[in-house]
Amino acid sequence: MIKNYLRVVFRNLAKNKAFSFINIVGLAVGMAACLLIMQYVSFELSYDNFHTKGDRLYRINQDRYTGGKLSTVWAAGASAAGPAFKAAFPDEIEDYTKLLSTGQALISHGDQKYVIKNNFLVSGSFFKLFSYRLLQGDVNTALTEPKSMVLTESVAKQLFHGANAMGQTVTLYGKTMKVTGIMQDMPVNTHIKLDVIESYTTLKEIWQAPPSFDPEKQWFSDGFTTYVLLKPGVNPKLLESKFVPIAKRGYADIPNESAVYTLQPVKDIHLYSNRKLEIASNGDGKSVYLLLGIAIFVIVIAWINYINLATARGMARAKEVGVRKTLGSAKGQLILQFMFEAMTLNGLAMLAAVIIIAVCIPAFASLTGLNIGLALFSSLTFWLGVLVTYLVGSAFSGFYPAMVLSNYKPVEVLKGKISTSSKGVVLRKSLVVFQFAASIFLLIGALTVYKQISFMQSQQLGVNIDQTVVIRSPLIRVDSMRRDMRIFKEATLAMSAVKGISVSSDVPGGEVGTNRGKLRMAGQSENSNVQCRVITTDYDFLKNYGIKIIAGRDYSPQHPGDEETLIVNRSAVKLFGFNKPEDMIGKQMIFGGGPHTIIGVTEDYHQQSLRDNYDAVIFDYSSWVGGNVSVKISPDNAAQTVAALKTSWAKYFLGDPFDYYFLDNHFNEQYKADQRFSKVFGIFTLIAIFVACLGLFGLVSYTIVQRTREIGIRKVLGASVNGILQLLYKDFAMLVLVAFVVAAPIAWYAVHQWLNGYAFRIGISPLFFLLPFVVVLIIAFVTVSWLSIKAALMNPVKSLKTE
Repeated sequence: MIKNYLRVVFRNLAKNKAFSFINIVGLAVGMAACLLIMQYVSFELSYDNFHTKGDRLYRINQDRYTGGKLSTVWAAGASAAGPAFKAAFPDEIEDYTKLLSTGQALISHGDQKYVIKNNFLVSGSFFKLFSYRLLQGDVNTALTEPKSMVLTESVAKQLFHGANAMGQTVTLYGKTMKVTGIMQDMPVNTHIKLDVIESYTTLKEIWQAPPSFDPEKQWFSDGFTTYVLLKPGVNPKLLESKFVPIAKRGYADIPNESAVYTLQPVKDIHLYSNRKLEIASNGDGKSVYLLLGIAIFVIVIAWINYINLATARGMARAKEVGVRKTLGSAKGQLILQFMFEAMTLNGLAMLAAVIIIAVCIPAFASLTGLNIGLALFSSLTFWLGVLVTYLVGSAFSGFYPAMVLSNYKPVEVLKGKISTSSKGVVLRKSLVVFQFAASIFLLIGALTVYKQISFMQSQQLGVNIDQTVVIRSPLIRVDSMRRDMRIFKEATLAMSAVKGISVSSDVPGGEVGTNRGKLRMAGQSENSNVQCRVITTDYDFLKNYGIKIIAGRDYSPQHPGDEETLIVNRSAVKLFGFNKPEDMIGKQMIFGGGPHTIIGVTEDYHQQSLRDNYDAVIFDYSSWVGGNVSVKISPDNAAQTVAALKTSWAKYFLGDPFDYYFLDNHFNEQYKADQRFSKVFGIFTLIAIFVACLGLFGLVSYTIVQRTREIGIRKVLGASVNGILQLLYKDFAMLVLVAFVVAAPIAWYAVHQWLNGYAFRIGISPLFFLLPFVVVLIIAFVTVSWLSIKAALMNPVKSLKTE
């Protein structure tokens, strides 16, 4: 029987080559697109799912309030939170661990030096909570002793060239540290990115804190990322409510400040966290689920194509059904035959889809940044997805055509009296409306995403980042660093290709590293305290970056007392309660425990991408400033200028790496994920529309077959070709209109929610809806015209003979 079914299937494929080709191509493209998107979505959803205790792992987030208003949301909050909550709730919290970033550092062993960018102090329970593999060392003792550290495999190989690193010593911050563990490199799908782990007990020595200083009791010292392992059965929301009185006591001696602590599942951090001081840049859950929606749309559209094309060919196969029933075939046998055809066609399409995926993997990897390669085909998850897509597709696309075709009555079919049910027509039109609606929805989304990305990249930043080379801070701390930096600046300014140079703690394109609290204007009570971001600068920072002074003056060597003065931005003026920038000039602010005079106000500028709102920023001049060196260079012979800078750097900062980047490229890296999402969204939207056009072809074919006699009669009665085309166009234009009415409100809500993730965003223009409607209407008309013109030009005698 199966052999007979196969013979019939391939006979029909050969007999109807055009329909077979459209069916297989539509299904193959839809399946390939869906499976590729699902690889990306699956990877994004897999973050931190490998931890064996992951269902009980949470991060403590901190929401800081100043004067009762939310001022900052921290991923890395107070040092005291972890130990205080563990001590207060031992029956709910099994254990905790803390991480503190110590920034970029130079680690060395003998003559081998290595710049590490992900360097953290970590408390002892880290390996007990997380399932990162410790290859050598004891999870219980590796991080207990001061000046002990765990290296990743990559760093160990870099420093020791394959020799056993355990028990060896390395130099970090000029201090001797002992290697007490080697861990496997962090997997890609984790939000924690570490290269070197130092024992948390080393903190006091790094900070050079007095013996009386206890970091475990600091509630107003942020930057500590704290994770807790809850005991089985503990309700995290109920535990959060118990944090409130503990935090209230902690902030009792900090006027005008308070904090709320919440628990976030570690598995949710990558897609649902965008807080200050994240360990690494995270993804965007909304974007991932929008792509998941595209995957579902594409595959469902492909299956709908099969349904429409199969029912469009139903009239041609009606006599086959009638003959088979007359010869004794039961309805169940016919259903089985047509389901078998659907399974065979889906199987051929899936085979083609796998070939398409193999060909497109390099382009897809480049597009998404997901390095999957041909190893994808060795993944059990991938083949499980293939199997599920095939089975669901066969059932979904095959069931309705099988039921329709098997229900034909042999007497009516053989007499030529077969007619189409109104229910079938409504269903087929409804399916096409869904395809149109999905296409319009995706086009609206793709256009909105493109416009938002273009808007962010075209806006004036309020700061000049062009032709700026940023050299990262010297990593080798020596007593002569201040003098060396001054001489390096003078030598650099003497270069003809250099237009300016400045040194600052922070540069545009990243978070401001310092957040200063307990700030207020002189004469105000401590209950007026607020907090601001603080950038420590030299005299030339504002001038070098072209940041506009809107009131007062800039720092200047002609004013030797500038170390006791401050410059603020416009947002800080508002924060401190002044109506106009001029009103703040000459006033004194309590800063660092003492009064500082405000000498200038700058215009707001974008320190980070347009996702983020303006922060209140204070520029604090210091003759001791260290950090990033920003060099403005001429666009001519940039490579030679960089080489000259490198030579000069090596002269004044002996042994220190010359680690530089161009600031405009660095700043635009913030938009990389958005640009990638825009491209993926746009390309797969086009694929969805292409597959939808194939479905429209099916319905047009079906309609023309059904109305062949009507077209012939109308031509005999004098109807023109244009009149017949308008008749056909009218039906499909109505379907597009209905689809637009369905898609527009859903699309508006979706893009509105997506745009809310940006502090600076475009308005939702009516053109974002009108243009996709017109595009889909034109596509529909072109597709309809392809087949309708041929039918309208057909000789009416031939048309009437078909009946």
